[in-house]
Amino acid sequence: MSILVNASTRVVVQGITGREGSFQARRCIEYGTKVVAGVTPGRGGETAEGVPVFDTVKQAVAETAADCSLVFVPAPFAADAVLEAAHAEVPLIVCITEGIPTLDMVRVRRYLEGSGIRLIGPNCPGIITPGQCRVGIMPGDVFSPGKVGVISRSGTLVYEAVAQLTARGIGQSTCVGMGGDPVVGTTPVEALRLFNEDPDTAAGHRAGQEGSAGRGRRDDRRQPGGDRRRDRARPAGAWAPGWVSLHL
Repeated sequence: MSILVNASTRVVVQGITGREGSFQARRCIEYGTKVVAGVTPGRGGETAEGVPVFDTVKQAVAETAADCSLVFVPAPFAADAVLEAAHAEVPLIVCITEGIPTLDMVRVRRYLEGSGIRLIGPNCPGIITPGQCRVGIMPGDVFSPGKVGVISRSGTLVYEAVAQLTARGIGQSTCVGMGGDPVVGTTPVEALRLFNEDPDTAAGHRAGQEGSAGRGRRDDRRQPGGDRRRDRARPAGAWAPGWVSLHL
């Protein structure tokens, strides 16, 4: 009942010895996420939050079989950190860092094209599969397991949306924070396709933000052969700018 991450996901945290990296790594571990390694150049051989620290992502992957990277590297170096994870063939990269220069992300996006590596973010809250895995900065206590996939380009809106869903007894399969920058690794349309292919996701909720690229482009998800739930997809209401609910 999830996409992208689950209880088996093995996470390496790039920037784990920094203030934000160490704090969020600890919260991920407390949630139950398998954080197996950290990476900070020049700090290899140390430990942070109870996990080994390596100098490079390639070393971390070779030693721990990590299959997801969580990036908390400062903006001037974050694009290179993403590229390092991609070079190490980490299949899923979640970049939390905000303020990365747009041209840096254009270079990253071009490098990842056709590689089979998926990037979530940058400038995003991450991904969470309730009760299984938290990769990012989302507050785990508002989420509950279920069958509603949640997509958002806004961190604050998604927390409020999920809190309301949970309060009404509506659980979530996975919540994906896409990131609000002009150039992101995965678009909302691409995430919607992933949910559409997940047999255990029965409905979807999307939260946007003013000026978000791709906001409202639901029809782009339709592929040859048709969308199995497209005839039931419709706006259900709005209470904040850019907010749309989908019943799939």
